[in-house]
Amino acid sequence: MGRWCAIAGLPVWDLNLEDEDTRQQGVPGVRHILLVITSPSALFRRIEDTGAYGWTLITLLTMVTLIGYAQVQTGLIDSVVDQKTEQQLAELEKTQLNLVDAAEFKERMEDIRKQGEFTKLMTRMGAVIASPAYMLASALLIASCLYAAVALTGRKPEYHTLLSICVYSAFVELVAYALRLAMMLGYRTIDVDTSLGMLSASKGLLWLVAIDPFRIWFWVLVAIGATVTRQLSRRMAIVSCVLLCLVGMGLRVAKAYAENPV
Repeated sequence: MGRWCAIAGLPVWDLNLEDEDTRQQGVPGVRHILLVITSPSALFRRIEDTGAYGWTLITLLTMVTLIGYAQVQTGLIDSVVDQKTEQQLAELEKTQLNLVDAAEFKERMEDIRKQGEFTKLMTRMGAVIASPAYMLASALLIASCLYAAVALTGRKPEYHTLLSICVYSAFVELVAYALRLAMMLGYRTIDVDTSLGMLSASKGLLWLVAIDPFRIWFWVLVAIGATVTRQLSRRMAIVSCVLLCLVGMGLRVAKAYAENPV
């Protein structure tokens, strides 16, 4: 290209600057977020060799934080926890009132109220702080696992490219966060989920929490991104993402059974 500039009598650096401007226009950013839903392959082609994710990551974490803050502001967390606390107090009064002395009974009731206040605080912190922290840690961990997978295949791994793929793909999970907020407002409860666990009628079906369409969509996008950016072959991308997805499903099921033993 520089040779043709010299022949035309133009300064070589003029064309270089023009090429640089053209490249910069193709760098992905916040304005390209919707492409992850409408045209993921086109988005991931922009990501290749650029790894631009800074402002996009900040936008993602900010949106997750705002959704968590909205959950707190609805007052649903407080009302649901208060309701469960009142149920525990009623159960205590029904079963223990005539079995313990008045001082011990009063102490137990006070313990339940303190536990309710602690639960409120932790749930609020979980919505506003833990959710974006989990989102960030998840993206970093998945990018690291993919980095190792790429290295094992003998290719040159690009961590920034892999992290960009995870960050942009995570916006489908942001949609899930927004949907859960809408479900909370609609059903007036915080016990909602986008997985099939919502359909389970018994504790024996808690394994359905592993099947979350948004989480599966996320892994499909990651596989597409790893393939389009040529970090992994199509086969290796599918195998890696399926294995990581199964690990995530297993952890969700283990957590569900730990919180709700059969």
